Amino acid sequence: MNSLPPDHLSVPHERHSEGFAPNPPPRARTAEPPPESTARPEFGTQLPVGQQRVDSRTPFRWLDLIYLLVFYSLAGGVIFFIVAAGALVFFGISPSELKNSTAAWASVLIVSQALLSGATLVFLYVMVRGRSAAPFWQTMGWRGFRSMASSASVVLRYIFGGFTLAVVVGWLGNFVGRESGIPMEQLFRSRQSVLLLMALGILVAPVVEETIFRGCIYPVIARKFGISWGIVATGALFGLAHAQQLGGAWGQIGLLICVGIVLTYVRARAGTVAASYLVHLGYNTILFAGFFIATGGLRHLPPT
Repeated sequence: MNSLPPDHLSVPHERHSEGFAPNPPPRARTAEPPPESTARPEFGTQLPVGQQRVDSRTPFRWLDLIYLLVFYSLAGGVIFFIVAAGALVFFGISPSELKNSTAAWASVLIVSQALLSGATLVFLYVMVRGRSAAPFWQTMGWRGFRSMASSASVVLRYIFGGFTLAVVVGWLGNFVGRESGIPMEQLFRSRQSVLLLMALGILVAPVVEETIFRGCIYPVIARKFGISWGIVATGALFGLAHAQQLGGAWGQIGLLICVGIVLTYVRARAGTVAASYLVHLGYNTILFAGFFIATGGLRHLPPT
């Protein structure tokens, strides 16, 4: 996006015709300020100088990503144990019932994931506040859209972009194969677990996953290897992070890697995590809406 010259720069004088005006007195040459904008080669656009390296301004380092991984792994195990113990104590569910009941087991998994998502945000908040007094969400890449006349139209554009992405991925899924028996399918066997999963996938997952991958991980990679490699690497990590849920169904994992790359590109192109969040929100929403319609309002779920 081209920008006008800064207000503090003088407009060059037009050359007067000879005989009508005296030549202006010579002026001392002063150092010219740096250009207001330069092209970002990855996208072929021009951004103000203050936004060119916005993806690199992050308090996180490579070691912090290791801390995040260790915390996520350990906290996930602890939280799952606590939620499972709570189901046994407060709801009178026996260990055998918890093991054999798809609804009970899926509910424990989903609730554990929701609590882990909240705990991860708290962990990131503590890390940020320990190093900077800047607002947490802004530090994590959640910034307003720049040079947008209508916020409502921009929001709808990104959400419908997520709808389109979901349709395209669903169509491509016909070519990579749909393996049965993957762990994720167990969460769609009961109405209770599906409703919990819908709430998690629409209300929680887009916020947390975009904050972690596009707000925390992506800037660290982009600062070291550049924006293009940051987009590809973050997208790959996003897809691989779902590998356990998909049970090694590499066709579906490959599609999720592509989804992750698209989301990261949107975040880098717009300069804010809010953009990729809206696409992610639209993507998850249309997937669950399609499942809701296909099952007749969850009345005809897959057999257990």
